[in-house]
Amino acid sequence: MNYLSADQISKSYNDRWLFKNLTLGISAGEKFALVGENGTGKTTLLKILTGELASDSGTVSFRDGIRLGYLTQQPVAEGHLSIKDILFDDSNEVASAVMRYEACIHNGDTSPEEMQAALEKMEELNAWEFDSKVNEITSKLGITTFDQKFSTLSGGQRKRIFMAKMLLQDPNILIMDEPTNHLDLEAIEWLENYLSGQNITLIMVTHDRYFLDNVANTIIELDNGKLYTYKGNYAYFLEKKSEREEILKVEVSKARNLLKKELEWMRRQPKARGTKAKYRIEAFHDLKDKASQNLKKERMELDIQKTRQGGKIIELYNVSKSFGEKKMVDDFSYVFKKKDRIGIVGSNGVGKSTFLDLLTGKSKPDSGEILPGQTTKLGYFTQEASELNPDHRVIEEVKAIAEFISLTDGTQISASAFLELFLFPPEKQYNIIGKLSGGEKKRLQLLKVLIKNPNFLVLDEPTNDFDIETLNVLEDFLDKFTGCLVLVSHDRYFMDHLVNQLFVFEGNGKIKVVNGNYSDYKLNKEEEEVSPSETKKPIQEKIDVEEAGTKKKISFAEKKEHESLEKEIDALEKEKQALIEKLSSGALETEELVNCSKRIKELTDAIDSKTLRWLELEEFG
Repeated sequence: MNYLSADQISKSYNDRWLFKNLTLGISAGEKFALVGENGTGKTTLLKILTGELASDSGTVSFRDGIRLGYLTQQPVAEGHLSIKDILFDDSNEVASAVMRYEACIHNGDTSPEEMQAALEKMEELNAWEFDSKVNEITSKLGITTFDQKFSTLSGGQRKRIFMAKMLLQDPNILIMDEPTNHLDLEAIEWLENYLSGQNITLIMVTHDRYFLDNVANTIIELDNGKLYTYKGNYAYFLEKKSEREEILKVEVSKARNLLKKELEWMRRQPKARGTKAKYRIEAFHDLKDKASQNLKKERMELDIQKTRQGGKIIELYNVSKSFGEKKMVDDFSYVFKKKDRIGIVGSNGVGKSTFLDLLTGKSKPDSGEILPGQTTKLGYFTQEASELNPDHRVIEEVKAIAEFISLTDGTQISASAFLELFLFPPEKQYNIIGKLSGGEKKRLQLLKVLIKNPNFLVLDEPTNDFDIETLNVLEDFLDKFTGCLVLVSHDRYFMDHLVNQLFVFEGNGKIKVVNGNYSDYKLNKEEEEVSPSETKKPIQEKIDVEEAGTKKKISFAEKKEHESLEKEIDALEKEKQALIEKLSSGALETEELVNCSKRIKELTDAIDSKTLRWLELEEFG
């Protein structure tokens, strides 16, 4: 039986149907990636599946006992709540069971019945490993403090907090809207491994093509109000989608030709009396619906006249920047050149945004020099849409920069015509900016950057809120861009196809310059971690090591320790299991219950510690 079933669901807004009569089912272990252009209704569909939004018709049902985890693009909570309050609120049954159990242990007045009930709940939810799970998930998502108030958190921090909360609830099915937004590359790769390595059932919307390929086993496309299913990766999806669209073109063409004949019959036909005539009239309306399908796909077009560029873009000499005791950039020098294509990577909070602010003149260095070239024309695309006036109309925002825009071929078009290239039709050009969707604001922000014909582009997370098709257009434009490109992005596919050099932010202000794209860097890093000292050894010494075998030999004492640990871990596991069975018997007094519970926790910690040491020795044994 499906974990989740949606039957004949429909949704419309202002007389426009987003989708009609959609049917969808997902079973245990299936991982769906929902794709489609911006505005097709992907987020709306997720909201209906989770019960956050009502459909106009149809039903959504879950199998009995299913726990749902839902991650929105912009999670909200009361501002006074702390991170701890959010992570461990009453909705987390496991956290509640652990806190109840710990309260029983530390409360001297706990009755045997209360302790027994707490233990049974711990057993039922398999909550004994909850502490280690909390440590793993929060550390990997960069959550280092638990007392900070929600109102003080950035959008990215809020997303990570709610992702941790969702994963800690151990749901049977996850529904996630753009889960990789605001995560650094390390966190994305951890999440990717976490989701793909477990028997998790998942429906997600994502623009991250590597993440999609590595996690999903099925792609479902929402297109023109219908769902199409593809059992394969993203390349397979593109191939089959193209085939489907070609078949549809032929079918629509045939329907239009047949419609002309049926129109003549309808004009001649008096009011239908016979069953055959009624059937033909019904068939006519079905044919009319098919023939009236609009097969023309609107595609964003990037066509901007390039600005002349000198050899020098911008030069940094011994640049340093700190906030208090924390170094963000330390004594960094680099001369940016024409056609440089640089990607910036590093964990959250190590100085990437600070570096961009220095590069673009938004911030001044504590020491060192930053010298821009005379012909350098900066275009800076930021994560936040703060450059947009929410009270302006779309057309006003563009006309404030230029009434006419020069294209590559030297011709000029009006601001209105240019907006149409960015998928803002005339009826949307007079919309208030504050009422635009996230994707529309991003497109307008990008337009404002490119309309100034920059030759030095600095892009901070440009892929957020764009659908995959729009990303492909942007990628094509940047691939042909002849100026200097500096790019911060968590989208590894985007980075791999656009950059050939990396600035790796290692923390404490240190920036390492590395040739190659992100996949090259990751591969080299993995090889170094396997054998960190190999690259530093002289050639002859490396040959000697290879001849002797690369595996580290453990000492006799370590070998004995390895053998002993296996026996110790086995004994501890048996003792723990025996105590758990004893606790479940219901025959213990309160003091015995408390002592047994404490011993189980001690055993769990000891098993974890000894297992870690055993794994270290196993690697070299």
